[in-house]
Amino acid sequence: MKRRRLGNSNLWITPIGVGGWAMGGGGWKYALGPQDDRQSIATIKRALEAGINWIDTAALYGLGHSEEVVAKALEDARPRPYIFTKCSRVWDERGVIFSCLKRESIMREAEASLRRLRVECIDLYQIHWPWPDEQLEEGWGAMADLQRQGKVRWIGVSNFTVPQLRRVQRIAPVTSVQTPYSLVARAAEQAVIPFAAKSGIGVITYSPMRSGLLSGSMSREVVAALPSNDCRRELADFKEPLLSRNLQIVELLSDIGRRYGRSVGEVAVAWVLRNRAVTGAVVGFRKPQHVDEMLNAVSFPWDSTLLREIERCLDGSRGLALGTASGGDTVPCVPPC
Repeated sequence: MKRRRLGNSNLWITPIGVGGWAMGGGGWKYALGPQDDRQSIATIKRALEAGINWIDTAALYGLGHSEEVVAKALEDARPRPYIFTKCSRVWDERGVIFSCLKRESIMREAEASLRRLRVECIDLYQIHWPWPDEQLEEGWGAMADLQRQGKVRWIGVSNFTVPQLRRVQRIAPVTSVQTPYSLVARAAEQAVIPFAAKSGIGVITYSPMRSGLLSGSMSREVVAALPSNDCRRELADFKEPLLSRNLQIVELLSDIGRRYGRSVGEVAVAWVLRNRAVTGAVVGFRKPQHVDEMLNAVSFPWDSTLLREIERCLDGSRGLALGTASGGDTVPCVPPC
């Protein structure tokens, strides 16, 4: 896979990276259902064998567990892939999650992530969510200090709006912005992605298959049978009226996949990567075979006719896929995890 430079950094990343959300396992507020650690470790190792060179996780995923799984998987990895993780979402002794961007909290979180990941330096450290808003400048100042101290190589953000990006840019350069982006969640096209492209900020997209909805394995019956502790049950895209619209899109992706010998999920990820402003997409692989199914997404043979076919399918419900905040800025419509 041809690598792409991430923003202002010296990191050259593959178009696809391994996502660690599901690898946090079950038992916490925003879990995506149970996940076997051995399966996660095998999946990461297969991804590295296939040439994928970065992993994106967060302290929040599994309340630290995902970072520990990543460390276990990379014990003997040579060369070591880039490790990206996130701060600002913390929890108390009861597992209650809250947001904090105070300097002392970010410094403490960074040390905890370094211990769990068993590394001396994090390749990309990201503010997970920009909350509380009034602490944004203090939090970004702490991130810049961590970079100066050599504990993190580069600093980025996740789920930020354009006004928030402008605010932190005044303090220190932003290497990357992570944003949800998929065929059914296109809000980032309106402001965040164009601003990042113009500003030289790398764009990392997450949920290109919309938390599995566009993977090809979801149906109305599967959605109805999701465990009660699976946070996707609360997502608007998994409920009516959006569910019917989304399953129609899956049917189109399935038809395209049959024509080109590709899986539904592969077409969905390929659509995200066809946007030249996207540096890389986080893919939440759960099994080693999922990695093999996705490797050719970067070379999908898009043409104008095929793209117009997809746009026609989306036109009737375009407004449903966009979330807008005051002032015309766009905000992600996902659980805060």
